[in-house]
Amino acid sequence: MRRFGPAVLLLLSGAAVLRITVLGDLYLRYVQAGLKVYLIASGVVLLTLGALSAVRATRTPDGDGDDEPGDEDPDHGHDEHGDHDPDHGHDHHRTPRIAWLLAVPAAALLLFPPPALGSYSADREAEQRAAQGVGTFPALPAGDPVALTLGEYTSRAIYDSGRSLTGRTVEMTGFVTRGDDGTWYLARLLITCCAADASTYKIEIRGADAPANDTWVTVTGTWHPKGEPGSDEAWPPVLDSTAVRKVKEPANPYERR
Repeated sequence: MRRFGPAVLLLLSGAAVLRITVLGDLYLRYVQAGLKVYLIASGVVLLTLGALSAVRATRTPDGDGDDEPGDEDPDHGHDEHGDHDPDHGHDHHRTPRIAWLLAVPAAALLLFPPPALGSYSADREAEQRAAQGVGTFPALPAGDPVALTLGEYTSRAIYDSGRSLTGRTVEMTGFVTRGDDGTWYLARLLITCCAADASTYKIEIRGADAPANDTWVTVTGTWHPKGEPGSDEAWPPVLDSTAVRKVKEPANPYERR
C-alpha cells in the first residue's frame, strides 16, 4: 500500500480542488473569482500526476522493499564480490509517514469544505477604515432604496463631506456580529487576493433586534450621522434600520476592492 501513497495524495488533492471549483462556487470562500481558472488547471495537473503515479506503482513488483525483519537472505544486499549494494531490496518510492498528514486538509476540503470567514474574524479585526481622505462623493443613483456595499456605505458615512447619504434609504447585505455591550453590526469581509488577507467592514445597526451571530441579512434603513467627517467619532458608521430580512449566504460572501 505504501507504494500507492504518492498517487493517493495527489488524486485526493486534485479531486478536492476540482470539487470546490468545477462542481460549484465554494472556491469563492477562499480566493478571488479570477483565480478559478488557475485552480482548475492545478486540479487537472494533480489528477494527471496522481494517475501516472498509480500506473507506475502497479508496475512495481509486490515484493520490492517488503521484506520482514528476520527474513533477510544472508547474501542480501551484497554482490558476488561481497560488496554491499545500497539500492538492493529497497523501495525508494514509499511515502514518508508524515506526508500522510497532507491527506487531512485535502479530505476535509473534499468532504467538508470549511465555511467562509464570519463573525469571529470580524470581531478580531481592529477598527479599520478605508485609506482615503475626506472629500465629496458622486451623488447616489436615483430611487430608494439604493443598494450599496458595506464598503461604499462606510466610505460615504465617514469621509463624505458632501453628506450624500442624507435623506436616502439604503439597502445592504452582510452577516451579523455582536458586541459585548449588546450592540450588533452588519459585517462583510473584504479580500484583495484570498481569505488570508481579509479585513472587515462593520456597520452598527440600530432600531432592530439582533439576529443570531453569522446570520446573513439584508438591512434597509437610513444613515445616522455622527462625528465630523474623517474623525474617530464617525467610526463605526451607523444605520437606523427600518427592515431586517434574513437571506441565504451569497455564493460570493466577500467584498472585493
